[in-house]
Amino acid sequence: MAYAALSSLMHTLQQLLQSKSPLICTGNTSIQHVESLYQDLCDLQVFLENTTMEVKDIDDVKVLEKKIKDVVYKAEDRIDSSLRSIILLDNGDDDREMACKAFNEELQQVEKEVCFLKKEVMVIKFNKHIGFTKSPESTATFPSSRKSTIEEKTVVGMKDDLNTILNCINAQTKELIVISVVGMGGIGKTTLARKVFDDSMIRSQFDKHAWATISEDYNKRQMLLDVVSSITGINQEIMSNDKLMEMVYKGLKGRRFLIVIDDLWSTEAWNLMRRIFPNDYNKSRIILTTRLKNVANHASSSDFPPHDMSFLSLDDSWNLFTERLFKKDPCPPQLEVTGKHIIQQCQGLPLSIVVISGLIGNIERTHDNWKKIEENLNSFFGTASEQCQAILSLSYNCLPQYLKACYLYIGSFPEDMEIRVSKLISSWIAEQFIKARSNTRLEVVAEEYLQELTDRSLILVGGRRANGRIKTCKIHDLLRQMCIREAQIENVVHFTNNYVSDGINDHRRVIIPYLIQDYFRDHPKHRNDEITTRSLIFLGRQSYEVIGLYYWPYSISDFKLLKVLDAHEIGFDFSSIIPQLVHLRYIDARVNDPSSLAKLFNLETIIIYSQKKNVRLPTEIWTMSEIKHVDITDVDMPNPPLGEQPLSLNSLHTFAVKSCAVVLKILRSIPNLNKLKINDVRSTEWNAFLDCLLVLQGLVTLNIQAVASLNSPFFLSRDIFLPNLTKLSLNSTFFPWEDMAVLAKLPNLEVLKADNAFWGTDWKLDEDVVFPKLNCLALRHGNLVRWEATCDNFPMLEQLYLSWLHFLEEIPESIGEIMTLKSIEIGGCNSAVITSARQIRENQEIYGNYEFQVRFLRY
Repeated sequence: MAYAALSSLMHTLQQLLQSKSPLICTGNTSIQHVESLYQDLCDLQVFLENTTMEVKDIDDVKVLEKKIKDVVYKAEDRIDSSLRSIILLDNGDDDREMACKAFNEELQQVEKEVCFLKKEVMVIKFNKHIGFTKSPESTATFPSSRKSTIEEKTVVGMKDDLNTILNCINAQTKELIVISVVGMGGIGKTTLARKVFDDSMIRSQFDKHAWATISEDYNKRQMLLDVVSSITGINQEIMSNDKLMEMVYKGLKGRRFLIVIDDLWSTEAWNLMRRIFPNDYNKSRIILTTRLKNVANHASSSDFPPHDMSFLSLDDSWNLFTERLFKKDPCPPQLEVTGKHIIQQCQGLPLSIVVISGLIGNIERTHDNWKKIEENLNSFFGTASEQCQAILSLSYNCLPQYLKACYLYIGSFPEDMEIRVSKLISSWIAEQFIKARSNTRLEVVAEEYLQELTDRSLILVGGRRANGRIKTCKIHDLLRQMCIREAQIENVVHFTNNYVSDGINDHRRVIIPYLIQDYFRDHPKHRNDEITTRSLIFLGRQSYEVIGLYYWPYSISDFKLLKVLDAHEIGFDFSSIIPQLVHLRYIDARVNDPSSLAKLFNLETIIIYSQKKNVRLPTEIWTMSEIKHVDITDVDMPNPPLGEQPLSLNSLHTFAVKSCAVVLKILRSIPNLNKLKINDVRSTEWNAFLDCLLVLQGLVTLNIQAVASLNSPFFLSRDIFLPNLTKLSLNSTFFPWEDMAVLAKLPNLEVLKADNAFWGTDWKLDEDVVFPKLNCLALRHGNLVRWEATCDNFPMLEQLYLSWLHFLEEIPESIGEIMTLKSIEIGGCNSAVITSARQIRENQEIYGNYEFQVRFLRY
């Protein structure tokens, strides 16, 4: 991937150009060569950004991109290898001086090669203007809070399908019914099942609801964990499979349930699952989706044959397309004929229609542009599945350069996996996929990238946060297949499914999902060529059942150019390995001896935990100018140096740490901190911590985990002025309820989560106490009995969560009058609270708000 390769090497050169970089002993000559090389790379990147492809020129441009990528990858390998030699040698050592000289010679050779490549690229002339004219909308940036305009639950053309499923759901038979929906990938099976599952009127008929996605890569244990988590709300990873099956059965026994089993691929998987669903003759229902007719026939109830999803008619296809593209506006007459011919090529497959609308929505709506799309699709013939793959590939090829690597990276996560956006964005940044923009944090730019991919219908929103921002995302398996194919061709990232046959030496990035030892059993130590892998990402845990492979992680030290190590779940202590990995930018792992990080001057993200007590980061942390994210809640920070302000503080955006005198001193020197999580705050430190907040005016997210008790509660003795704070989480502070008035003065607070945060039997909100922007309120634990409030206190509230409030008498009736309210979720509260929630739902339905939901969780 040429663009990503350029970004990575340019970042390395940027670090060398820093005036106080401790990386190398560069003289004026070296600096000049670094600057010259950096400028040539910039020119190449600008060239790629401005080279948008016309469909017929895709192959030519791909050849050009490959040439750039290959040259830049090799150049980066040589530069990083030379730099590693310098970093591992001591200052003043003769060997280090020789290494610096060798680096300078290598740099000059790379500069010549890249300069030659630049000249070759710049003389390329296309016969005519290349590419579609972008629409004004496609060049705009999207604020991260903006919700996608694409509604994934659209059921255009599925009215008959929906009625068929509803008839089965509402059938008079009391026996447990299995309703199978069968059809090819992308035809809308999951969309249909989701529409039924999320319908508030349907859900109200059942006591329990669960959704489990099985997928082709069938994993018995993961499937059981998903079902248990959906039904109980509790993660039970330590339980055996038999115990998990027993827990599901007992959790459903005697209750009326609605279960969706999505994307089932084998009768074996169904035979296992069928045993855990009791048949109590209470009208329980199971909806099952599959691509395989034999699986549908095997699982379906005898009186309810499988429902075959049909392709959309041309009229329904056109309606779906125009609804996606134009919303409520009509299609311009001059585009209708061409548009219908384009949609006809989708052969009634909803996924193809959705994706092609995402593509067309990002080019200027002219007859010429639509004609180009039409001519390209006319060149493809074959089955609907082959046609769909052609459309998906076209949408990928026409992505802007800056989005391509980001998108392929998403496709390399396991099938049907809900990907945490926070983790994804951190990975994108660590991989240098996000281009810096003046006065805008990289995280914000990355969210805009994600939103653009969502708006193009190339990824799906899995879940949203209380403030509307995307929390998890996923990708359709047909799109994922295309991503895996392209990612391996482009050597962007490799998703390993089975044993490694040829080793992973030449793979730029590797994601390893399960059975970690399998990938290192035959590690190719005998090969003489250097391993050029830059990222190792472990999604699974180590199994200790394989004898003789416990020490396999030591082989990671052979990955000398590694920049990303994500191994949090493995549990192996990497202290002895990471000193060799001097190019690491991102580390998420267990490190019992954090002093081993001392020479990692490239570090941007530190997420480490230790099984030893009283360990701390090395003092070198203060000279690591690239540090942006630190998560060390069980590791101590070192004392800052005297005199000059540490370089890293100006770049630090995210800080998760346990409270102590050193940390409180540090906080007063971090001007740009965006997110803060602080644990173990004690009453003796509370006032000093409040003083720190006067400095942290840029905070957007604040999480306080206190060490308080009923005998030593905290007090908000004075106003907290945090003008940008949108999310506040409090745990074990035991404030008096009167202090809520202080929090109401936070002008932009949107989410407030309180767990044993307030104490007292009565909470009365005066009329002048108003939370102007609060849309999510979560109260957990406490002795609250009486709560008095009006709708005016929470004018923008959308979501209310109440859990483990055993003594609460009722939810204030006027809460139900809040016009923006969308849902109430209750768990572990008494029956009176449940009754008042149901009354609020009835009132909302009287007002015509049938989308309002009340959910009751059983713990």
